[in-house]
Amino acid sequence: MRSTNALRGFRKGFGDVAVAACLTSLAAAFVGALMFAPFVEAQDKKVQTTPPCAPGFELRLSASEARQGGLLLAEVRSTQALEELKGEWSGRAVEFWRANSGGNSRREVRRALLGVDLERPSGSYNISIQARTQSGEPVSCSAPVTVKAAKFATEKLQVEKQFVEPNAEQLKRAEEERQRLREIFARVTPERLWLGRFRLPLDGARTASNFGRRRVLNGQPGSPHSGADFPAVTGTPVHAAQGGRVVMAEPLFFSGNTLLIDHGLGVYTFYGHLEEISVKAGQLVKAGAIVGKVGATGRVTGPHLHWGLTVNGARVNPVQIVQLARIK
Repeated sequence: MRSTNALRGFRKGFGDVAVAACLTSLAAAFVGALMFAPFVEAQDKKVQTTPPCAPGFELRLSASEARQGGLLLAEVRSTQALEELKGEWSGRAVEFWRANSGGNSRREVRRALLGVDLERPSGSYNISIQARTQSGEPVSCSAPVTVKAAKFATEKLQVEKQFVEPNAEQLKRAEEERQRLREIFARVTPERLWLGRFRLPLDGARTASNFGRRRVLNGQPGSPHSGADFPAVTGTPVHAAQGGRVVMAEPLFFSGNTLLIDHGLGVYTFYGHLEEISVKAGQLVKAGAIVGKVGATGRVTGPHLHWGLTVNGARVNPVQIVQLARIK
């Protein structure tokens, strides 16, 4: 019982990136695929604008509601230059970047990503903004966001005991790795390291599967799958989704050869089960750079790429960041 509880604790903290998440690429071939619908692009066409917080100052959201595992874009527009801007969402600081004002030199525009963790309870949550103009005038603003429950599939599998019953030494290693990842995700690089829109990590990719899917292995329920699986042959080049700094490039117990890129402002992308890693920790990479090759390392039975996205600690469907039209 102790080992079972420890394994469940690891899965929840680690985001279930492997054990119940990526057991087989065959499953990814026949389960319902996630088509890359223009989710956020459609939202951009009906931006939610709150009543003006103050003359010349407004807060806009890409949508007033989101499902678990979703991603929203917040935008602050001000006719006065801002000396300071702080935000809070889901109990964490919101990290804004300066955006192009569209040629309007009299307007300042700042944007931020709001991640909805795939296990966040449904309900109403507020994003709150505190700002100060260069003239010293304080401004405050808030807007509600409705979080709706997502309909994630559940799959029951019978697998070899080794996949669900690691020994004490393996559990110790897994717990240490989980703690390291938690510490990394808790760090927020204060500057934006990406430039432009994000891309998919595999050339020619059109579908992904399994985000949010729960697997019951030999009767033991696992936590939801926190990433998107891309089936591909071993050796397929894996590309950086955007520019950033490599903060992990090493083998982990569950996810095998693992790469983690910090894109700044609390945004991280995760690449698991790689056959090989082509970059080193501390290295800066550009968008589209080859950072590894698809493999089947770690606790898997077939080659594929597990791609994950964490935004300010929230586990988000990574496909959605690709579809954001106004992230640059």
